[in-house]
Amino acid sequence: MIAQKSGFSIKKAFTSDGFDKKYAYRLLILLAILAAFVMYVDIMLTPSLPAIGKQYGVDSATASLIISLYLVFGTAMMPVVGKLGDIFGKKIVLISVLVAYSAMVAITSFTSNFSLLLLSRTFQGIGLSIFPIAFSLVREEFPRELVPRAQGLLAGMFGGGVALGLPAGAYVANSFGWQANYHIALPFIVILTVLLFFVARESSFKDRNAKLDYVGAIWLGLSLAMIVMGISEGPNWGWSSFGVLFMIIAGAGLLIPLAFVEQHIKDPILNIGLLTKRNVLVANAIAILLSLAMYLAFLSIAYEMEGPAPSGFGFDILTTGLYLLPLAVSILVVAYPVGILISKFGVKRFIFLGAIIGAVGFFLLSTANTATQMAEYLVIAAVGLGVVMVATQNLLVLSVDPHEMGLATSLNSVFRNLGASIGTPIVGSILSTFTATYTIQGYLVSLPSKAAFQYSFYIAIAGFLAVLLFSIFAKEIDVKPDKKRLKRYFKKG
Repeated sequence: MIAQKSGFSIKKAFTSDGFDKKYAYRLLILLAILAAFVMYVDIMLTPSLPAIGKQYGVDSATASLIISLYLVFGTAMMPVVGKLGDIFGKKIVLISVLVAYSAMVAITSFTSNFSLLLLSRTFQGIGLSIFPIAFSLVREEFPRELVPRAQGLLAGMFGGGVALGLPAGAYVANSFGWQANYHIALPFIVILTVLLFFVARESSFKDRNAKLDYVGAIWLGLSLAMIVMGISEGPNWGWSSFGVLFMIIAGAGLLIPLAFVEQHIKDPILNIGLLTKRNVLVANAIAILLSLAMYLAFLSIAYEMEGPAPSGFGFDILTTGLYLLPLAVSILVVAYPVGILISKFGVKRFIFLGAIIGAVGFFLLSTANTATQMAEYLVIAAVGLGVVMVATQNLLVLSVDPHEMGLATSLNSVFRNLGASIGTPIVGSILSTFTATYTIQGYLVSLPSKAAFQYSFYIAIAGFLAVLLFSIFAKEIDVKPDKKRLKRYFKKG
């Protein structure tokens, strides 16, 4: 049951009569800036992972847990936060999440040992639940004709956060230490929290009768954690060891009874019925593949850039961030134009086109012999990433009913972070497993081989080819606007 405010109706909310242009764009700008800063905090550690590993005396696979455990916790929390938003209102839940997130960022900025760093980063993952709430709020405030543009801008700010986080984060880390990034980011996050508290209106879509599936959330989190830990520790414990095999098999096996149990729960954390809808299923499958490919790119390139020659290029953190910058800027540049074009030509062809471009970009990366070539080929791969990202988000939000929006976007975020949480340790494991011995200054040193980096790109290529296949099964959605109504939207307010 959807609670409605006085004078409010779903029909009115998605017509020109219910479109408050000034408020909608004001909210969109705040949410876009927030998305950029959360992505900044998320990605700014990527160029610093090798340095963090050296600082605490851990290998690349263990260091990758800084990102993967963050993603696992965030993944488990997303459906819970999304459901809370549906019950109590998205604004109050968003503000509560931001307060908790700010506290975790503050703790991370003062960690003194690797164990505490892992703990604080893990709980910091609650910040990832900001994104499904933001996507839902945008969908509620904008009429259908303008949703692709709004979603394009919001998705583009993901790239904007990465564009800021890679070079700026690398510069700060190189000059003052990686924790200084947290000292700088924290005040901005607090300010944005205060602004949203006073500017944002409470969501009109609520379901007071819904219940939280705590058991399902814990079950899902445990399953993902076991899979990620098993993959991460494979190089250290041995891939055939009992511990590694048990965690991977048991973690995957737990998902089977979870899917069965969730079918018999009134408000499941994983709504199997919603997942069976064609476009929702396609969007979630693409989310896994896309995030896996993106994190493969970030981490493998970061290690290759910073690794000593002849295995890598021997760059410092700042130089690595600058070389990764084209990837982020390209996503930012293509996102909004793609949102506009989707309104004219539909969603499916852009998923198809983006998948082809991404696969070509990663193939070229696998052949790169110089850092300049890698930066150039990153642009191609990033364009593919950006196009698929915007098109898939629109495929999802325009295919579900408004009262399903919180759950649908939360589930999509779960699958997106599932891909990232698996992709991150895969990179660390590949680089730790496929090594070669080099002589550096008279010493024999074991480093990731050239083939190790190529294998990472090959997996990304396979991911984009799978996206191409899934796009065929998507059902095209009607997003072509009524020109008279569209003109009235821009005159209004």
